[in-house]
This record gives sequence, C-alpha cells and structure tokens, in this order.
Amino acid sequence: MTTARRVPIAVPSVGEEEWQALREPLETGWLTQGPKVAAFEEAFAERHAVAHALATTSCTTALHLALVAMGIGPGDEVIVPAFTWVATANVVVHCGATPVFVDVDERTYNLDPTLLAERLTPRTRAVIPVHLFGLCADMDAIRAVLPEDVLVLEDAACASGAAYRGRPAGGLGHAGAFSFHPRKSITCGEGGMVTTDDDALAEHATRLRNHGAAVSEEARHRSASAFLLPDFDEPGFNYRMTDLQAAVALVQLGKLDHFVAERDRWARWYAQELAALDWLEPPLVPDGYDHAWQAYVCRVRAGAPGSREELMEELEGRGISTRPGTHAVVELGVYRDRIAPDAFPVARALHRDSLALPLHNRMGPEDFEHVVASLRAL
Repeated sequence: MTTARRVPIAVPSVGEEEWQALREPLETGWLTQGPKVAAFEEAFAERHAVAHALATTSCTTALHLALVAMGIGPGDEVIVPAFTWVATANVVVHCGATPVFVDVDERTYNLDPTLLAERLTPRTRAVIPVHLFGLCADMDAIRAVLPEDVLVLEDAACASGAAYRGRPAGGLGHAGAFSFHPRKSITCGEGGMVTTDDDALAEHATRLRNHGAAVSEEARHRSASAFLLPDFDEPGFNYRMTDLQAAVALVQLGKLDHFVAERDRWARWYAQELAALDWLEPPLVPDGYDHAWQAYVCRVRAGAPGSREELMEELEGRGISTRPGTHAVVELGVYRDRIAPDAFPVARALHRDSLALPLHNRMGPEDFEHVVASLRAL
C-alpha cells in the first residue's frame, strides 16, 4: 500500500530566526567557540537551574568529558542501563573503565533502581542513569541505593526541558550531558552540553574541552597578549562547540518550552486515541515527572496484527516512518560476548518490541490523525 502523505519520524523545527541568527558570527568572523557559545551556556544553565553549562561537540563528547573530569579511568566500574543508545556504554570504555549493565523498568524504560544494589562492587565509581526518550530516571530511588562516594552522571541526551519532582534534568546528579542532534527537541545540527553545580568539576572540564589549555581561546584572544600561547598541564580534547552552532541553539532554546508543551499535548492525544488498541502499550508518565517527549515510544504486545518489524513495514507503506525505541546494548556485537544470553530480560524484550511513533513540532493535526488511522487499520 502506498500513500501520498509522508510523516517522518522526526524533522527539526527551524526557520527564518535560526537562519538570521547565523549572520552575526559570519559577519564578525568569530566562527569557533566564542561569545555565542558563552551566551548559549549561560541561558541553558539558567533554564535548567544549574551553576555551570559547558557546550561541546555532541552528547557523546559531553559524557566522555564529564567522566574524565570526574577522574574515571582504568580499574573503575561505571553502571549503565542495558537499554540505551550505545554511546552511554562506549564512553565508559573510552575512559579505560568497565561498563556494568543493569536491566531497566518495563514501563518507564529507565534503569531499574531495585536491581542496582546487586551490581555495586568496591570498584563502582559512577552510575549513568539515562533519561530515556525525555522521561527522567527515578533519581531519588537511585541515589538512595548508592554509597556517597559513587558519582552520578545523568545521560540527559533526550531530556532538554524535562523535570523530576520539580527539578530540571541536568541538575539531579553530579553532572549531566545533553544532546542537540536533529532528533532532539532543540537542535543545532550536532552539539552537546555538560551541566553541573560542582565548581571544581566545571573548571576541570573547561580545560579538558580545549586541549587542556590553562586559558580558553576566547579569553586569550580578548587579552592584550593574544599572541602568546597558553600553557598545557594535562592532555585534553577538542570538544568545543562553534559559535555558528550556538547562534542557532540560542534561538532554539528560546522555543524549548513551547516545543515541549506542544509535544506533551499531542502525546496525551495519542494516548487517548490509541487506548482501544490493546496490543499497543503507550508510554508511562509517573506522577511528579515532566516528560520532554523527545520520542513517543510504545510497546507492541501479544495479539498484535504482526511482529514489530511487520508493523513498521506496513506503516512505512502508508507513509509513516517509525523506529525501534533504541537498542539493548547487551544485544550489540561489541558487548554481546561479555553478557550471559539470558541476562537483562526487560532490555532484550524492549529491543524486540519497542516502537517509536512520529512526534515532532513540524507535524500538523492531519499527520497525527493519519498515524492513528493507520494504526487502527492494521
């Protein structure tokens, strides 16, 4: 079956304002990290109620930067949910540490706090709760299980604008990491952000982000001695965001609350309109959580008119793009051989039956109605 209407899984909501925002950095010639990055960092920190925000090239580099600044290295173990994008585990490996997987809750898709204690060892240095698809992990329950010396790094890639019991994502642990990829609520093409209230961690991450330089490039170029190179006391990285990206991101950040409210309204509409399909389980939003709705991820249950892949193929034929929610990291080749095949049953089940429906700010009422009508017609 084919249809003239196409509903992509995600489309960035950008326009004339973002286009015009690029003029200033292009005209001034300040294209790399500079005043626009600083302005974006300040605005992002204020919106997410944290003391510090450090813009990076991606959420992956934000996670890696935070872990290195925390001192994570060889011999350390870092707890990671078994159902998440592979980058959450990869950054641990890139630090020379060992990812230790924990299964997830079957309704929230986030790390299951009841299973956390059994995975703790004397080598556990940190845990990375993921706020998957824009729903915060149960941070109070997680913190209640952890020893005081275990650090908490929020993987808030999907969670710009999300909140947990009234507290914005990114300020719920020792540090957080956000993404501005085009499938996220706000975007600048690529980009990430480290957030923290820890002054020492922020200072260390700032140096590491710029090759380990003692002085930032912006500060050096604005000084009377711009011709002198800074000192380098430790090996760092080039994880700096550009002012071109930050100019776009600043405009997008101003639209964040509108974007999230609009997604929330349509997510509630989806739940109402799809309630009669007993084979499609909608996402859960527990009391006290403000979901950011980076994605609307359901579960295909028993009695469905086909496998998850068959349903995705049928919907594609009707012009509707879908995706698996994400993958179980323990099912991927790079980690599969380390894991017992019967471990992490919930993550493996979600790997098989999670289904993301289109939900983005470029969709109109006719698009949402087409998605619902097509699902009912399967």
